[in-house]
Amino acid sequence: MTAGDPYRLVILSSGTGTNLQNLIDYAARSNDRIRVSAVFSDQRSRSLARARAAEVPAHHLSAKDFPDRAAYDAALGDAVAACRPDLIVLSGFMRILGEAFVARFADRIINIHPSLLPRFTGLHTHRRVLAAGDEFHGATVHFVTEDLDAGPGIIQCRMAVLQDDDEASLQARVHEVEYMIFPRAVELCATGLVKFSDGEALFDGMPMHGPVLVKHER
Repeated sequence: MTAGDPYRLVILSSGTGTNLQNLIDYAARSNDRIRVSAVFSDQRSRSLARARAAEVPAHHLSAKDFPDRAAYDAALGDAVAACRPDLIVLSGFMRILGEAFVARFADRIINIHPSLLPRFTGLHTHRRVLAAGDEFHGATVHFVTEDLDAGPGIIQCRMAVLQDDDEASLQARVHEVEYMIFPRAVELCATGLVKFSDGEALFDGMPMHGPVLVKHER
């Protein structure tokens, strides 16, 4: 990336793509300061349709076409690298990326996770929050490392769990939080205010001792 060039995002997304749409809309408002260069999906998902509707190159790369995860990750890595991304954004991408892929793009992969990491890594976070009786829930955007959902946090938003919440209502409200913080995380990276270097997140050149915290009033 040189002065005047747009900051290029490559987004990996497996599902319905609501967070993807949010990022596409955010990039469209940036006057080409931020550009979604390509979208990749391991499924024939709604994400691909959203990308194509926005005239963003969209690619389906199925794991069924490769003998193993290493071969898939290598092909995906080559395809992503050809797009010259400044940042790789995992937006509901349901495949775990292997060590080789993560190492190849070690300082420029981020993910959004629907919990207050490090609490509730993995799947079914809303159900697990309710089962645990937690008072608060939320979402975290973090850098991606070899360990699942364990990379340094960039930004996190906490919201109260309501007395009448069920799994569906909690998920819907966490989505609102995700739509708020995901573009902010990309913006922090695009401006260079937040960087990932030697295994730690830096804010304005100084080590971050946790994600930027955002309050959600609802």
